Amino acid sequence: MVLNLPAEVDVREVGMRDGLQLEAPVPLETKLALLDALVATGVRRIEATSFVSPAAVPALADAAQVAAALDQWPGVRFSALVAGVGGARRAVAAGMTDLEYVVSAADGHSLANARRTTDEATAATAEVARLAHEAGGRCEVIIAVAWDCPFDGPTPPERTVAVARRAVEAGADEICLGDTIGTVVPGRLVALVDAVREACAGVPIGVHLHNTRGAGLACALAAVQAGVTRLDASIGGLGGCPFAPGASGNIATEELVYLLEDSGVRTGIDLAAALRAAAVAEQAVGHPLPSGLYRAGGRSRPVPRPAPSPGRP
Repeated sequence: MVLNLPAEVDVREVGMRDGLQLEAPVPLETKLALLDALVATGVRRIEATSFVSPAAVPALADAAQVAAALDQWPGVRFSALVAGVGGARRAVAAGMTDLEYVVSAADGHSLANARRTTDEATAATAEVARLAHEAGGRCEVIIAVAWDCPFDGPTPPERTVAVARRAVEAGADEICLGDTIGTVVPGRLVALVDAVREACAGVPIGVHLHNTRGAGLACALAAVQAGVTRLDASIGGLGGCPFAPGASGNIATEELVYLLEDSGVRTGIDLAAALRAAAVAEQAVGHPLPSGLYRAGGRSRPVPRPAPSPGRP
């Protein structure tokens, strides 16, 4: 079997937001040191922070301060996640122009995450898109619990497709499908990607995967084979949703880079630099990272040969 892979995939680093949002608050200077290490990997897009309620997500209460520091890295496209119009206004006021507006495809998660139904959250897309466009940026709608919701169970595919279609009609420039609780497998992933692509012809479709049940990289490979060239990943495999019980880390940036680059797919990310950034992340959060590649290293790392056994008489 020959893998049908693209020449290049655009990996967005989400460790600064998704990776840190469940952690104890990290000092600003430590965050900026991590951000510097991430930029050094060569990644072209970074989700820098999120403008949400500091009471709900205290780890990201310094969003405006992080945004104010981003101009020292001019070669990277930074974005901020928002959960409503108020957050979008604060993000734009802080200098962010590329906004990721999260809409949950299931009411249970939408009410827990944003205190609004899916229909109410989707209806705000037009205003979020207007704010981004007037600031000279782009609006990406990330559809959370696109496949499964921890409260409502499996999300009907037609419901996710309807949210995507409405978002594009309201001005969204891109769609990203989120496996928020890490339940999707390759077949279900490809089926939904195809359905959303058909409903939103010409609009870039990305995927945001969690490795909660160990299928994250398999789904990433399936997505790439299905023509998806925009994937999210988090350094060291950090991450999780504070409003989705049981959700754990994202697919690890270094593991995704290893998978793609060793398969002949360019990412523009240096694996050795990504492993160094993972070490910075581990020190920042103060506990071991879940990434297997971070623990083992790349396959080119030499291991000393064992001493030869003495011959038998």
